[in-house]
Amino acid sequence: MNFKHLLFTGFLALGFVACNNGEEAATEEHMHEHGAMEESANPDALYVPEGARVFFATIKDGDTVTSPLLVQFGIEGMEVKPAGEIVKGTGHHHIIVDGVAEPLGTVVPADETHIHFGGGQTETELTLTPGKHTLTMQFANGIHQSFGPQMSAVVTVFVK
Repeated sequence: MNFKHLLFTGFLALGFVACNNGEEAATEEHMHEHGAMEESANPDALYVPEGARVFFATIKDGDTVTSPLLVQFGIEGMEVKPAGEIVKGTGHHHIIVDGVAEPLGTVVPADETHIHFGGGQTETELTLTPGKHTLTMQFANGIHQSFGPQMSAVVTVFVK
């Protein structure tokens, strides 16, 4: 096995682990093609137009809710596109339950608290335990690199 083959295999494995935590995609929300994912030197990879933002369309900070909770994702200034490739001005949503926004350029992990919507979904139902929860919406590019706090929104909800 030559060095280039080994390096390419390592990149594929790293992309799979970073996006999937080394496990098969267990949810419909996270189903998308990973073959095209690779680290990018593309100058458009983290481009965010001035004034672009994400927001929770159906819940507000401090709301008392029931579970399951319908969450609709709002976005202005960019377009939603399924994961897999970097296209300037596009990305997809993630919800981080009881966590914080990922720093600019960081790959959003895939685990029980970081929920990926790589298929380009714009809403979901979340099942939450009773009590206080922080929901962070994080927008990321086609290879799951976070657009940072600028493209995130946070609400605290109280589940009955």
